[in-house]
Amino acid sequence: MQFNSIEFLVFFAVVVALYFALPFRARWLLLLIASYYFYMAWEPLYALLIVASTLVDYLAVLWMAHEPEKTGRRKCLIMSLVANLGLLFTFKYFDFFAAWSNRAFGWLHVPVDIPLLDVLLPVGISFYTFQTLSYTIEVYRGHQQPERHLGRFALYVAFFPQLVAGPIERSVNLLPQLNREHAFDYGRVRDGLIRMLWGLLKKVVVADRLAVFVNHVYGAPERYPGPILVLGTVFFAFQIYCDFSGYSDIAIGAARVMGIDLIQNFRRPYGARSIPEFWRRWHISLSTWFRDYVYLPLGGRHVALGRWFSNILIVFVVSGLWHGANWTFVVWGALHGSYYIAGYLLKGVRARLARDTGLEHRPRVIDALRLVTTFLLVCLAWVFFRAESVSQAVYILTHFPSHWGHLTAYGGFARILTSMDLSVRAFVATVLPLIVLLTVEHIGKDTSIEELVGRRPVWMRWAFYVVAGFAVMNLGVPEEIPFVYFQF
Repeated sequence: MQFNSIEFLVFFAVVVALYFALPFRARWLLLLIASYYFYMAWEPLYALLIVASTLVDYLAVLWMAHEPEKTGRRKCLIMSLVANLGLLFTFKYFDFFAAWSNRAFGWLHVPVDIPLLDVLLPVGISFYTFQTLSYTIEVYRGHQQPERHLGRFALYVAFFPQLVAGPIERSVNLLPQLNREHAFDYGRVRDGLIRMLWGLLKKVVVADRLAVFVNHVYGAPERYPGPILVLGTVFFAFQIYCDFSGYSDIAIGAARVMGIDLIQNFRRPYGARSIPEFWRRWHISLSTWFRDYVYLPLGGRHVALGRWFSNILIVFVVSGLWHGANWTFVVWGALHGSYYIAGYLLKGVRARLARDTGLEHRPRVIDALRLVTTFLLVCLAWVFFRAESVSQAVYILTHFPSHWGHLTAYGGFARILTSMDLSVRAFVATVLPLIVLLTVEHIGKDTSIEELVGRRPVWMRWAFYVVAGFAVMNLGVPEEIPFVYFQF
């Protein structure tokens, strides 16, 4: 069941109506049933994995609560880590490592052939695994009291708005809210629905239309000249942003309707002026998860410089692997880690260059240059993220400079669009919503969309509702395109 479907609209309306009609003591059960139903709409059998993960961490924490010594508590934590990461490895990474092991054994002429599992990747497994692990780790550290109500803990793991693609919630934020009664609040309901509508606009009207162009370019890059490869990559940068942040907006809005506040997952990431700033704005719930549970335990910044560099690379490579069992994601993560380190090493060079050119007295120019440079670096890395293989990514990157100014060899831009089953009018209808989106985000850069719309006069609010609703229903593409991050 996708957020951009009639089925979800009906499902959500029924759940919200029942949620506010039922007494508080019954709401957790309603949301838990709804959450499992929502997940089982994809593959009923894989709901057993969520149940297994929930029971492991629930029991591990109860055991932990009765262990006075740190050694015993650490055993409970290890049990949770092994069970959860074991499930994640089995379903997401086993075939990847088995295939490469078989290849390595073949190079060494060792007669070993590890059979592949060839199982369907459970949707959202990376998200709910990290969410439940954060609970166990926080209890182990003494930052969270054990949740003794199994049903409410199960709801924390499976809460349907953010179950399959985040934001990855922390128990210290979400669990107390699930244990608190939320009365119907018109203002919160209105703000939540505005956020959901904005997310649908991002997904259906912007991301899905960009996806048509991007899929053609990355489906057969050898058919297109450099300018089209560049344009396809830039379009993908905005496609994945609008797709993923659109999902997060819908999740945040749906939870807010029911009185629950989820973490903000994006803050205009393409407004970043450095790679570290980009990661403070992009997929914030995952970035902070890796910071708190991988980077800081490795020593963070309070280690020797060489060790710090290795910590940075480890975190980014693991982050790449989290996204998928493919070398393209490993390279993508390694690139961002390398950007991060290079940015640190080149601070002095940048300062001298600014001083020598006189730009140090023109901070706005420097900010603009940094913003453009950061965006270009992020786009170069996106090539590996989107490509089917490392070799295809290298092909695209090496062909960026080709045939600039010579589109006539490919029949001209209009002919290229025709080969994609697009017209010039359809291309304009793809670009204009993106421009509108970026304009609105720039205008409201210091506020949220619900505040930007909600504080306007009634007639302006309703104009937004009507125009946005019309756009969602009429300006998207005919087919229902899944959210990008469902594959992770």
